[in-house]
Amino acid sequence: MASEKRDKEEEEVKTDDGSPKIKPRPIVQLGIFLVAHSPVFSVVFSAAGVLALLILPLLAKNTYISENALMPGSARSMLSNRDVSDGSKLVKDIKNYWLNHEGQGVEVQKLIGKYMSDMGAEVYYQKFHPEGNQFHPLHFFSGPDSYTLLDNVSCASYGVNVAGIIRAPRGDGKESIVLVTPYDFINGGDYEALSLGITSTLFSLLARVTWLSKDIIWLVTDSRYGDYRPVAAWLTEYHSPSFKVSDLLKCGELNTADTFRRAGTVAAALVLKVDGRSERFEDTLSIYAEASNGQMPNLDLINVVNYLAVHRQGFYVKVEKVVSLLSSSWLKIIGEIFEAVGKLARTLNPDWNFGIPAADYLEGSATLASSLYSQALGIPTGPHGAFRDYQVDAITLKISPRFPPDSKTRQHDFFLRGARLLEGTIRSVNNLLEKFHQSFFLYLLTSPSKFISVGVYMIAFALLVAPLPMVAASLYIEGCKALTKSTDNPTENLKSWKWLDAAKQVFALHLLGFIVTLLPYFICQVPGQHSPRNRSIMWGTTSSSLLLITFAIIPGCSPFSSRHHGTNWAVLKSVTISAAFIGLCLMSIINFATAEIGALLLVPTCLMAQPIKPALRSRRIKSLLGAFCSMVLLTIGFPVMFFAISKGLFGEAVVGLSLGGEFWTWLESLWAWKSATYLYIGMVHLPCWLLCLCILFHPS
Repeated sequence: MASEKRDKEEEEVKTDDGSPKIKPRPIVQLGIFLVAHSPVFSVVFSAAGVLALLILPLLAKNTYISENALMPGSARSMLSNRDVSDGSKLVKDIKNYWLNHEGQGVEVQKLIGKYMSDMGAEVYYQKFHPEGNQFHPLHFFSGPDSYTLLDNVSCASYGVNVAGIIRAPRGDGKESIVLVTPYDFINGGDYEALSLGITSTLFSLLARVTWLSKDIIWLVTDSRYGDYRPVAAWLTEYHSPSFKVSDLLKCGELNTADTFRRAGTVAAALVLKVDGRSERFEDTLSIYAEASNGQMPNLDLINVVNYLAVHRQGFYVKVEKVVSLLSSSWLKIIGEIFEAVGKLARTLNPDWNFGIPAADYLEGSATLASSLYSQALGIPTGPHGAFRDYQVDAITLKISPRFPPDSKTRQHDFFLRGARLLEGTIRSVNNLLEKFHQSFFLYLLTSPSKFISVGVYMIAFALLVAPLPMVAASLYIEGCKALTKSTDNPTENLKSWKWLDAAKQVFALHLLGFIVTLLPYFICQVPGQHSPRNRSIMWGTTSSSLLLITFAIIPGCSPFSSRHHGTNWAVLKSVTISAAFIGLCLMSIINFATAEIGALLLVPTCLMAQPIKPALRSRRIKSLLGAFCSMVLLTIGFPVMFFAISKGLFGEAVVGLSLGGEFWTWLESLWAWKSATYLYIGMVHLPCWLLCLCILFHPS
């Protein structure tokens, strides 16, 4: 019986010609099943991706200290009234200089240097050229060395940084901590002077303590030329010294010919700013952590500052949020739904902790949107971003006091609490024997004390892009079948090469996107003064002309070509989706936030793209609705239109002719900061959008 059953099974697995039939593996069977039902799964996965993004505020976890050696708040503060008096005296002397010597910035620099020297620090001055970032295609991926000081520059405008170094009594000079205080030496305000007072109070203490194992560098940057540029110039000289004698050394009264002094490798950096009066009844501390291309400091650094500020010094800590979302009615409804579901889940099982109050959901979503947007933009939110270019963990702390700057009665307590916050943070970093590594580097914030780790937020992106390979395979099979039926010549029926025509069109438009990405550099070289609006018009006109030339040169590339010479739209859509999938996956490695927002725009547009002519001919409601959705998604997905919509969400409505100028200024900031988002827009999003437009007007 057993042998007969075995013979029967062997007969079943043989083909007609007698050769054994190979049974496909389960993973192959699963792939075939997904491809065969790709329309259903694309809807399911896309909806699940959007839902996963909406529930991210519910999945946020409380922050915690991962590195035990940090021990924030374990030591008692050593600050005394003497230290606070030193800080108050510096602020008073600076204000007196403004009253008696208006515009004498050099005197203030000398005064700050004198205070540092009296505390026992090694003081030096650094001159730098204030020239900002400029777009150059060959230097787009160059490192921080692009900030190298220029020779043969004019003495008409230059900046001066003042730096003081305290050598650690228990250290070997191999590590250091940097305190940065931006200050405008010409038009410095009262609030900026308060930031100098806080740092001077702390510096007075650090100059005489014995527990320091890392050198302390106090850098007072010349913020006349922005907060970022002076820090970047100092870091360039610190890490990549220039052995050429700059002409800047001959400028001004300050002697900067002395050797540029250095300490050890920078372990961490804190940028302190006092900016404006708090709208609340308590002092407010704002934390800015985003650096270039979505880079973030180690989460432990934020956790230490947040813990000390809230539980030790009584600050109200906040991070940036999209304020307009706080009044969003649809988001409030979603929050109420999640709150009701959470209550229902707890009635079924008290251990099911799902759902948060609708108000907390609104706050978390607004903060999450701001964190996602700031990371996607790829532009640093403060001067701390210059440190991240050298893989140094750094954040910017912006304190808003609850009292006016001329209130002397509150100033003493403000200096004491602010300096204690910095003291506790430096003491925690001083305890580390190695770099920050225990906690997360990839995360999104929903509040100062809640975060979403990379393992959670990547799920939403994975669900959004999951349908793309399935739909691409399904469309390719469908397109090949259509091409097989349309030809009677067996020699032309080479299925495996039918995609080459579509690939040629996709490659041509991606090459066009690359050229369009480089156009701003050449437009900026045009002589004469041109407004951003005029430059945007030049860019749009040139890009449109190049697109028409591409349609004319490459046969079948134009959506208006004849049906005989055109490419099968299913195969074209298949290759387009494949290109979008590859571009989004590559972008997720460089900057996840950009890939997430790009997937929200590009995935529905690619999936819904279909020829509009058959829908108009059939006049069926389903076909017309699909064509309408395609046109709406294409309209929203156009970069300029999405820029206008995002501006509206942030409460900055831009309409009319000013939209082009605003968009050019925004793009200019992206390429000036070497944001990878600029490359994504020009080389991934725009070509795929044009291909979807070609599919929409395909002569089917």
